[in-house]
Amino acid sequence: MSEHNNNTNQRSGSPQGPGPRPGGGRGPGGMMMGGAGEKAKNFKGTIKRLIEYINQYKIAIIIVFVFAIASATFSIVGPKILGRATTTIFEGLTDKIAGGTKGIDFEKIAGIIGTLIVLYGLSALFSYIQGFVMSGVSMKVSYKMRKDISVKINRMPLRYFDGTNHGEVLSRVTNDVDTVSQTLTQSLTQIISSVTTIFGVLIMMISISWLMTVVALLIIPLSFVIVINIVKRSQKYFKKQQAYIGNVNSHVEEMYSGHVIVKAFNGEKESVEQFEKLNDQLYGTAWKAQFTSSLMMPSMNVVGNIGYVAVCVLGGALAAKQAISVGDIQAFIQYVRNFTQPISQVANISNVLQQTAAAAERVFEFLDEENEILENQNPVELKDIEGNVDFKNVKFGYVEDKIIINDFSAEVKPGQRVAIVGPTGAGKTTMVKLLMRFYDINSGSIMVDGHDIRDFRRNDLRNNFGMVLQDTWLYNGSIMENIRYGRLDASDEEVIEAAKAAHVDTFVHMLPKGYDLILNEEANNISAGQKQLITIARAILANPKLLIFDEATSSVDTRTEMQIQKAMENLMKDKTSFIIAHRLSTIRDADLILVMDGGDIVEQGTHKELLKKEGFYSKLYNSQFEQ
Repeated sequence: MSEHNNNTNQRSGSPQGPGPRPGGGRGPGGMMMGGAGEKAKNFKGTIKRLIEYINQYKIAIIIVFVFAIASATFSIVGPKILGRATTTIFEGLTDKIAGGTKGIDFEKIAGIIGTLIVLYGLSALFSYIQGFVMSGVSMKVSYKMRKDISVKINRMPLRYFDGTNHGEVLSRVTNDVDTVSQTLTQSLTQIISSVTTIFGVLIMMISISWLMTVVALLIIPLSFVIVINIVKRSQKYFKKQQAYIGNVNSHVEEMYSGHVIVKAFNGEKESVEQFEKLNDQLYGTAWKAQFTSSLMMPSMNVVGNIGYVAVCVLGGALAAKQAISVGDIQAFIQYVRNFTQPISQVANISNVLQQTAAAAERVFEFLDEENEILENQNPVELKDIEGNVDFKNVKFGYVEDKIIINDFSAEVKPGQRVAIVGPTGAGKTTMVKLLMRFYDINSGSIMVDGHDIRDFRRNDLRNNFGMVLQDTWLYNGSIMENIRYGRLDASDEEVIEAAKAAHVDTFVHMLPKGYDLILNEEANNISAGQKQLITIARAILANPKLLIFDEATSSVDTRTEMQIQKAMENLMKDKTSFIIAHRLSTIRDADLILVMDGGDIVEQGTHKELLKKEGFYSKLYNSQFEQ
């Protein structure tokens, strides 16, 4: 995110809080159920792209496949070998009862037990290794996805974020990436193990008795019917649960972030009632989801027990005819028990893959969004910008067919203080955004020292601007660190000098820990005016050639405004400055006032000149002092 950080050294904005993060429900068999309740628009294409995305880890994934299959295989072989021990004990006891001298062969049993210990030990070891490797792969994929999204965010035009909820972007970075990661970590290896177990157990069952296998397989259709019906019924509840969790989270976030307003307007009762309503909806749906999915295991156990009875009866009959050993019957029963669980897991594979594909598709859609217009291949590089700015017939609209700046032309000389005034919606802030190249103009040109701003690298252009906004942006760090954000390589002494020039030093020593005071998330442990002075100190430290003040004093009291004005005076010395203000009393000393209305400059001149004209500016100015 280096470009964005460098480009916003002096900016202060109001970051959007994270949107609601719906929790995840668990469905039958411990697999993810429901998710966001979405299905991928292009399932095959998304899965193919996801495979290509993780292709660089294919060796590790192959190792995971091999070890998962080996682990399942060693586990599958165990019951049949254990059956030999049972057969040996049975034969020894039978011989003893018949008066024989052989008895139980404890050496053979010890050898079998030793073999089982080795097999189950290897199975556990291989399972650990494949889990370890797969966790590493999934974390690397998550890391790469988040990194790609982070880089992408800084390459996207701001118009994308104008039409997209910030919580939606955050959801792609967190929920969707986590879903893909969880599938790779758990579900993928579980699928491999389940499929291997099904085929392996089936082979072992056939090797013991094909007739008993046929009887045991008769329960599979019934199992599938039960699994599919339960999944269908629980799925709709899990989808609703996700939506209701999002509603609850959203309500809690709104009420918490605006708790002062809620208290001020006595909205606590209404808030609690709304929460209880949403919570009741979540409770009802979550209860149904959990109860319905919890029916899976009891239902499968009933079906499994029916199978056990049939196998035991048939096994007993075959053993009586000496067509099968007692140990094989025991092993077969174990295999039947091991056969039902992976069936329910495999039945849920489609749901897991759909959810994963939907999450991956949302990530890839974001990564495929259009980037900003590419930088000039031969950019202008100016070491010392004088500060001359020339707007020539600028035309712009956030949407091409809705032009809001029609024909803006103005020339600003180096060191001038230019005020841009006008009613709300006149296009004042839009002109600043165009000057910073947050958006590119439709036609015309904006020149800095005779060079079109499109010929600069965005990074180089923005490094020459300092920006102080009405909505201050301070991050969770010390006051010293927040000021240093203007120039990260600045020494403590330079930071303090900037703080003194911005009148921060006059109040910072009265705060606990002074410059080392950690500002909390909303920086509500200092006043609004103090926040504004810190952002001005940040801009002073950056020492840019051009300055932008967008309503920098509109939300503070008169005394604090005077302090901020003094700090701004220190900052604006010998610099070209653009001042956007609704309080016209604050810009009377500007060298040039541009009066905007409807996207055009309707008047321009000094304060005195514009008052003498008795035109639009005069009416605007006098209206602020009418009783």
